[in-house]
Amino acid sequence: MISGTARNIIAITVMIALLIIPGCGDSTAQGDDAELLDGQAPAPEFPSGMEWLNTDNPIKLSDLKGKLVLLDFWTFCCINCMHVIPDLTKLEHKYSQELVVIGVHSAKFTNERGAESIRQAILRYGIEHPVVNDKDFKIWNAYGARAWPTLVLINPNGQVVGSHSGEGAFDVFDPLIEKAVAYFDKKGELDRSEPDFALESEKAEESYLAFPGKIKADTDGNRLIITDSNNDRILIISEKGDIIEIIGSGERGSADGSFEEASFNRPQGTYLDGNTLYIADTENHLIRSANLETREVTTLLGTGEQARAYNEPGTGTEVALNSPWDVLVHNGTLYIAMAGSHQIWEADLKTFLFKPFAGSGREARIDGNRIDAALAQPSGLTSDGEKLYFTDSETSSIRWVELTPDGRVETVIGDDLFEFGDIDGPANVARLQHPLGIVWHDGVLYVADTYNSKVKVIDPVNKTSGTYAGTGEHGNRDGAFDEAQFFEPGGITFLNGRLYIADTNNDKIRVLDMKSKTVSTLDVSKGSETVESSASDEPEGEEEFLGRTVTLSSKEIGPGEGKLIVKAVIPPDFKFPEGAPQYLVCRSRDDSVIQPIVDEDAKAAYPMTIPVKTHSGETELIIEASLYICPKHSNICTADNVQLTIPVMVTEGASAILTIKIKAEVETPAAGGGLLY
Repeated sequence: MISGTARNIIAITVMIALLIIPGCGDSTAQGDDAELLDGQAPAPEFPSGMEWLNTDNPIKLSDLKGKLVLLDFWTFCCINCMHVIPDLTKLEHKYSQELVVIGVHSAKFTNERGAESIRQAILRYGIEHPVVNDKDFKIWNAYGARAWPTLVLINPNGQVVGSHSGEGAFDVFDPLIEKAVAYFDKKGELDRSEPDFALESEKAEESYLAFPGKIKADTDGNRLIITDSNNDRILIISEKGDIIEIIGSGERGSADGSFEEASFNRPQGTYLDGNTLYIADTENHLIRSANLETREVTTLLGTGEQARAYNEPGTGTEVALNSPWDVLVHNGTLYIAMAGSHQIWEADLKTFLFKPFAGSGREARIDGNRIDAALAQPSGLTSDGEKLYFTDSETSSIRWVELTPDGRVETVIGDDLFEFGDIDGPANVARLQHPLGIVWHDGVLYVADTYNSKVKVIDPVNKTSGTYAGTGEHGNRDGAFDEAQFFEPGGITFLNGRLYIADTNNDKIRVLDMKSKTVSTLDVSKGSETVESSASDEPEGEEEFLGRTVTLSSKEIGPGEGKLIVKAVIPPDFKFPEGAPQYLVCRSRDDSVIQPIVDEDAKAAYPMTIPVKTHSGETELIIEASLYICPKHSNICTADNVQLTIPVMVTEGASAILTIKIKAEVETPAAGGGLLY
């Protein structure tokens, strides 16, 4: 995204052409390379008194002497900035002892200036480096940045080496950093130590949902479909919040297969057509389908790599996508809000021929013929059957495109990339701020006005906009529409007289009763997946268990034949060693209520599926397990012995699948200790 505002720029002599560094594939620097790496100008110091996140203390460049430093000028609304984050993570991991990345958050939208909003973005995107809140563009101006994202490399002596604007950061900087590491190491000027920052993720509280991005209604089944984006799964729930189905293992990936085996990467929009649920698997750059009858997930569109070229049609898994954010089916055609290419695409559901439907690929707000029009990060879709309405988030607009071969694009509310606000009224004055969610109902549009933390109601015929619910201040408060508070809601849907909101930064689903004009919070933690609670006393009348004992909260499962899925959660720096035995037994206190069908010869491996037969009633399941694990870079292993007690009620209408997580609690074995495999 190119900034459209003029800035006073402090001139710095910077060598921009990183892509044409001589001998970039070599491991040593000579001649012109040495001159480049030594830098041409001192890097301006960070101003004092700024807000820092993902670190306990403010940072100065002088504190980082001996390190290569990569500044990332970003704003969290920007899809291009989102695309850079995985590249930065790769660089940080590859050069963990030599490189420090500093995120310089120079906000576009007013909402993005707040430290808490930036903190939520850090958590949502999994950012692992310090971030400074450059809300007044002091650092931006000092370094002469002109676009989001811009990256600036600084050598271990505090000299600017070069900069790059746009995506593709890994391919640009990896060869340069590799050469710089060898060069400054040889000169004895490189500090090889692993920095340790206090990340926001270490302080964050756990919740059942994690940044839910979208929510869609199944009106025929009276169900709701939640995209639990940062848990990499999709939940299907009842109106009361009871979980009917969980799609996805919860592990980040792109695997097809059963609902328990399939994996996603921060999915967003969904659309249910018959028994097929279409899913925008956003950060995998894929469109997936979930068959609710066979319980299988299949990849339909996308190579799994982000599209680097624009307007290249293709078929099925041979065509590359660019951050699909929402999906909608109309008359056998799947429409995709392709946020990364600033377009809406279409796919024939018989041939899976995939091509642009609206938008030239230019990032702007230009109405007219659908092919020539310009969009800016479309992120939400809805339809009245004749028009496709969409949130054009970077222009803070609500727009429509006609569902005809020669259709037009027209703006309902909104103006341009840098025109935004929170103003109700007719189109000539009304303003929104980066809306993401939209639903059409009874002739009007209800919009999740994300950065205003409001729900707006928009008349697409008369082109007026008004506040429907929310004070406009970030918060988590139920009550009357004019008193309720949200925090960057991203999804909205209608079902049976209520609006349901994916209140993204609150990790909640909110319910707007359109009759009583009140907001409440839906409890979606009643479902079949369990979370461990604190340890408790061992069951009476049984032999004492010599290990940890944990009692889980009460759960439900449906009657008949079902499944118990047992997952093991181990620390990220540990692994299951090859050949090590895993021990697990499962029993019920009352087999007449729940009877586990255990294969005595089966080898315990996680996740483990145990068939069960259930009848109405209430009992407790007992699981005893020994988890043998070891650090990833060691064969010295240890065991965690744990006994779980799970109160379970067999209830009509509950899911037939009950998932249990066993969380390992171990310490790294001391040298010479533990079990060797």
